[in-house]
Amino acid sequence: MSARPARPMIANDTGTMPVSALSGVGPALVESLKRLGLERVQDLWFHLPLRYEDKTHVTTLADLRPGERAQVEGVVETVESGFRYRPQLKVAIGDGVGQTLLLRFFHFRRTQAEQLRPGTRLLCYGEARMGAQGLEMVHPQYQRITTEVPITVEERLSPVYPTTEGLGQKRLAGVIDKALALLPPDAQLELIPPELCAEHGLSSLREALLYVHRPPPDAHMGQLTLGRHPTQQRLAFEELLTQHLSLKRMRAAVRRRHAPVLGGDGQLRRRLQDGLPFQLTAAQQRVTREVAVDLVQPKPMLRLVQGDVGSGKTVVAALAALAALEAGRQVALMAPTELLAEQHLRNFRHWLAPLDIEVEWLAGKVQGKARQKALQRVADGAPIVIGTHALMQEGVSFARLGLVIVDEQHRFGVHQRLALRDKGLEGEQVPHQLVLTATPIPRTLAMSAYADLDVSSIDELPPGRTPVQTIAISNGRRHEVIERIHVACAEGRQVYWVCTLIEESEQLRAQAAEVAHAELSAALLGFHVGLIHGRMKPKEKQAVMDAFKAGELAVLVATTVIEVGVDVPNASLMVIENSERLGLAQLHQLRGRVGRGAVASNCVLLYQPPLGQLARERLQVMRETNDGFRIAEKDLELRGPGEVLGTRQTGQLSFRIADLARDAHLLPAVQSVGERMLRLHPKHAEQLIERWVGGAARYVHA
Repeated sequence: MSARPARPMIANDTGTMPVSALSGVGPALVESLKRLGLERVQDLWFHLPLRYEDKTHVTTLADLRPGERAQVEGVVETVESGFRYRPQLKVAIGDGVGQTLLLRFFHFRRTQAEQLRPGTRLLCYGEARMGAQGLEMVHPQYQRITTEVPITVEERLSPVYPTTEGLGQKRLAGVIDKALALLPPDAQLELIPPELCAEHGLSSLREALLYVHRPPPDAHMGQLTLGRHPTQQRLAFEELLTQHLSLKRMRAAVRRRHAPVLGGDGQLRRRLQDGLPFQLTAAQQRVTREVAVDLVQPKPMLRLVQGDVGSGKTVVAALAALAALEAGRQVALMAPTELLAEQHLRNFRHWLAPLDIEVEWLAGKVQGKARQKALQRVADGAPIVIGTHALMQEGVSFARLGLVIVDEQHRFGVHQRLALRDKGLEGEQVPHQLVLTATPIPRTLAMSAYADLDVSSIDELPPGRTPVQTIAISNGRRHEVIERIHVACAEGRQVYWVCTLIEESEQLRAQAAEVAHAELSAALLGFHVGLIHGRMKPKEKQAVMDAFKAGELAVLVATTVIEVGVDVPNASLMVIENSERLGLAQLHQLRGRVGRGAVASNCVLLYQPPLGQLARERLQVMRETNDGFRIAEKDLELRGPGEVLGTRQTGQLSFRIADLARDAHLLPAVQSVGERMLRLHPKHAEQLIERWVGGAARYVHA
């Protein structure tokens, strides 16, 4: 990875100054800003608000409505603090004409409680909600009003910025204000050539930045909240353009490299296909051909193979691996979890043993002498190596690495993928890369997020797979579901019970799973109920999984660790608790664990009423279709790209303002402008990437 050039080519020098050049920004603040990726003045210009608060006027208590965020004024009438169960401070304020509002604090200091005496006048801002005694605000922002500190309302909407521990909103906003004071004139700031701006109706970048940081009081709050304001759209366009340019440049850089030509005689591939107990589907055959064509080129393959759960991506990967072996090269397959990596290991060993091909295993739990021996075999040229992140570590060296296969690549950072690819670096020659994903990527997202990859889709399931019937049932009918499990177990079938607690600690998830395990064990006497969750050691998890696979357990209670890579054909019923909390892609992945045998399979989505609109739509989609691509499109529409693609990663552009679902209409223009900038204005394209990507720009040269 190349280091940042000493003097970046930026349209103006002000933006590239370090943040320490701003008055009042000392070493401690520099460190806090660095944690947010804010190292240069221009980073502060593009650090955009998450949302806005309207403190430009005071709402009377009589006009306050539940669900509204508002600024109100009142006098403290009563104060009550309790410490019996959990500390709580309740402060009632009134307007003097009979209207009251309760302020509730769960985290407070005694001094704070002492300051809020009856008679104190307060200016508060927060979200009103309906409580047991009427309207209340939980943990509102507030200030005491005195003759010395009169009421002052803000002149503009107040931005709320993404921040970090130890850096308050007020301080961050102050630093951003200082940076905005240094914004150069339009002609200096603008990097998209004027003729392209005019052609696509792009407004002034300078005005857009000043507007989103300091919206006037009459700004359209609805548009701003949804990110649809024209000024936000102008910035989203530039951000999408930058991502497009960086991916295209990354692809061009990779294409300039060489790769080994993997064109063997096809003998191993024929033998594998002849020995399989099934025929490849037409889609598998088509994708296998596309991969084979890439592998015989002297340029590195960069191909993403996407296919629904159970569509047979692994066998396509195995055939690609055999093409590399026929050409005398090694293959490395990396998966994000040991569970998934072991699934690949079992499949590969099962298929390749009749061909006398050894498959090496390298994961975190391979330690001591076993690890040393494995490392030696890999260095000596072991044909196929399967593992987790352990494959990228120092000390792992390959003799002749020709193909890198990465499963569920969105779970890895770009730098991790590159670290594995670089294990096969020989001068200007790099290995071919094949990326697999069971999360179908909607076309809009593939156009933008994977502009550096060729995309192949396995869009049909193997024959004999039974579609899964899905129903949604309220948690109030839980006993009926357990009764149904009893019937399934009595018929010799197996059941998954999945516990989901999103955005809770791993400890709480484990507790939820333990409670469900105890409940089912008591209700299903005579049947063995197993338990698996994230806090268990890998060895314990594996033992439980093996027992379930072997049919020793009738029911497996699990957190979402079973989402990928588990194959138990006899499991024909799945119950997902709190299903309304999960995204569509995750529900679909989980559901894909059943329906793997010939028996009709069912998925029960248990939900906690009342259901919100979004949750209702999600569950409806799950009931209507088993098509992963349709589900992916809907997921993108409902939840946005960050969720669909997986976690935010170092080196993968995570959007600050753009939203691929919302801003898909901008993509055709983005691609048109991007193509012309790379051809006619490469220097400006370089500057845009440096401006928006900053420290992550080094990955763009990968």
